[in-house]
Amino acid sequence: MTAPKRTPLFDAHIAAGAKMVDFAGWEMPIHYGSQLKEHEIVRSDAGMFDVSHMTVVDITGSDAKAWLQKLIANDVAKLGFEGKALYSGMLTPQGTVVDDLIVYLTSYGYRMVVNAGTTEKDLAWMEAQKAGFDVALKVRRDLAMLAVQGPQAIEKVCSIKPELADAIRALKVFQGLPQGEWFYARTGYTGEDGLEIMIPADQAIAFFNQLQAVGVAPIGLGARDTLRLEAGMNLYGHDMDETVSPLEAGMGWTIAWEPAERKFNGREALEAQKAAGVKMKQVGLVLEGRGVLREGLKVVVEGVGEGVITSGTFSPTLKHSIAIARVPAAIGATAQVDLRGTLTDVRVVKMPFVRNGKKVFE
Repeated sequence: MTAPKRTPLFDAHIAAGAKMVDFAGWEMPIHYGSQLKEHEIVRSDAGMFDVSHMTVVDITGSDAKAWLQKLIANDVAKLGFEGKALYSGMLTPQGTVVDDLIVYLTSYGYRMVVNAGTTEKDLAWMEAQKAGFDVALKVRRDLAMLAVQGPQAIEKVCSIKPELADAIRALKVFQGLPQGEWFYARTGYTGEDGLEIMIPADQAIAFFNQLQAVGVAPIGLGARDTLRLEAGMNLYGHDMDETVSPLEAGMGWTIAWEPAERKFNGREALEAQKAAGVKMKQVGLVLEGRGVLREGLKVVVEGVGEGVITSGTFSPTLKHSIAIARVPAAIGATAQVDLRGTLTDVRVVKMPFVRNGKKVFE
């Protein structure tokens, strides 16, 4: 057993009273006292998450664009200016998901952010795909990353960085602002407005402390999971993986089918799946009575077939249980979940469940 890795913010977490756990080989804060309170802070004010365990990869070389157009299902040709971002799946030739990621256009090429738990696999896969391309990959372990999320997040960051306030406020969603070694992106994983900020590792604790001083609360992985689930956002290894097509995992919108001549990994398999009719799809489930929907529970669609819950929890905002599920495509407005041997009625809804702190579905 190797000891878990630590982010540059480890000492700041301890000082803030974090309960630390092993997450994807990293020692990370699960909460700082109350997961429920932390969830509510992000929905009503502003909280910050250490996401330095995720991996930043800078991509350079004369073939960087062409290589990325083969590597991922979305098309980096859509990135029209420096700092612009897109979300995509990185696929196998069989059309299943190696990982989900964000790519930014930079002055030197591209910057990619991939998941912590898949980093070694992703880097090995990317290296194997480089044959015949002039591409170089540089892993940026010299950077830390903080996500500041919530309705007051941007204003609180602007109060610390007044010289950048106008530029930060002008960012549209999925746009980034490079500032020397710092990079501010208007992205996130909570369903709230906010920023993901990449910073030199040796400046991370000072920035964390500045954020705390203006009332940005540190938030752990526990609340991060309930927030992302309310926002209907996938988690790799749960809602999709190398056995699942993006068409079955609610990621169809991330596939750029045009131009037709772009031969990205998995394209032929996805086209065949589409032509045959996609048999499973992703939906939201709502249980308004008692009980909690959990990952792995069976979903029964009477007269149609069975599916499975891929992520489930009690929603602190809605005060009842919600889930993401992969189910037969012919599902209607209701289904049943096997809760301890009892088939229990659930509603089928379109996600997200919550946006900007408010219930979205009918």
